[in-house]
Amino acid sequence: MLKTASLFLAAALAFSPAMAQLDPSVTSWKLNTNAATGYNNIPSDIQQVQYSDTNVYISATCIPGYDIGPWNNLPATQVPVNENFVYKITRNPQPNPGTPVVIGGGHVGVWSNGVSIFNAQDAYSYNNQNTWHRDAVYFEGNTFDSCLGHPAPNGEYHTHLNPRCLYDDADSTHHSPIIGYAFDGYPVYGAYAYSDTNGTGPIKRMASSYRLRSSMTTRDTLPDGTVVTGPQAGPAVNATYPLGYFLEDYEYVPGLGDLDEHNGRWCKTPEYPNGTYCYFMTIDAALTAVFPYVIYSTYYGLVQPGNTGPSGGHNTITETVTTYDPTAVQQLSQKSIVTKVYPNPAGNYIFLYIQPVNSNNFTVTLTDEAGRLVYIKENIQPTITYSLDLGHVAAGMYHLNISNTELRHSEKILIRK
Repeated sequence: MLKTASLFLAAALAFSPAMAQLDPSVTSWKLNTNAATGYNNIPSDIQQVQYSDTNVYISATCIPGYDIGPWNNLPATQVPVNENFVYKITRNPQPNPGTPVVIGGGHVGVWSNGVSIFNAQDAYSYNNQNTWHRDAVYFEGNTFDSCLGHPAPNGEYHTHLNPRCLYDDADSTHHSPIIGYAFDGYPVYGAYAYSDTNGTGPIKRMASSYRLRSSMTTRDTLPDGTVVTGPQAGPAVNATYPLGYFLEDYEYVPGLGDLDEHNGRWCKTPEYPNGTYCYFMTIDAALTAVFPYVIYSTYYGLVQPGNTGPSGGHNTITETVTTYDPTAVQQLSQKSIVTKVYPNPAGNYIFLYIQPVNSNNFTVTLTDEAGRLVYIKENIQPTITYSLDLGHVAAGMYHLNISNTELRHSEKILIRK
């Protein structure tokens, strides 16, 4: 058993670069591979993905590959420009054990096509007191284009809510894809996920745990109970300032919906079968945005410097990096599954690693020479090393079969006892 464990450790170390190269933080981006252009003939989507063991660098113009505009009620000079962003995303996100990092104005993450993610607030607060913050979706919605985005005064195209043109937000039968990453390194998903956080149950639309403070008539108390008076107080609820005008018109109720105060949860997903923290879009059955729309209030994880603030997103790469090339992965997925199975001959355990392939959720079976099933394991994912316990399997020659709805692979395994 010690020998087998040593083989596993050596193999895992040998395979770790390939595994690291192709985790979702590297592979989930919409790369521009054919010099396509978008608005005003600016190169669109992601221009380049580079990575080290600890970070991934996303070079993007902030212009999507789909059509955008027009933007009613904005100055004619306020149009998208090439932002030449180089975002730096940690590949090893960690929960924040201390004081949560407040999500400020401007970009709080990046969509998978390089467009900036903004949170729910706009740049203004009531009487400029930084207490009652205007809801950007409520106040600026009349400037959004059909893809629900608009340019900031500096030309940074962005969305404050569900990016409807980036993914199929009407597909309620499949788990939504990763559509971006927040600046704490955790993925952002579309609106649909497994009902249960353990990766099981039917697909459902993720529900926010925020609600309007419907009984509020005066704005002298914040959602956390803090009393505000004088200049800090907001206007009374009325036709000019109806409920929903300010972010503080909403309150978080634990357990009201599926998501926490950040608009996320810890769960298993197709890309993270072992589980991760994820943010989700919140929409209703009519596909209308539901507060808080996207990442909200504070980040769940630790946030490294370089991305946030008015000048953020223009990182200088000072470490050795590798440029991600998806071409080899795409060709591999069209041809076959490539595996590492060791040791062979095997004893009580074998270790299985499926090399990077654009396909997921494989089933592994072991059959004897007569075709009888002696072992089965489901939901096997590429780039993860699995330990298969064959202690109950008798010595002999077997067929190891790996398959899903798209691909199939088989090889012989000799078991010795």
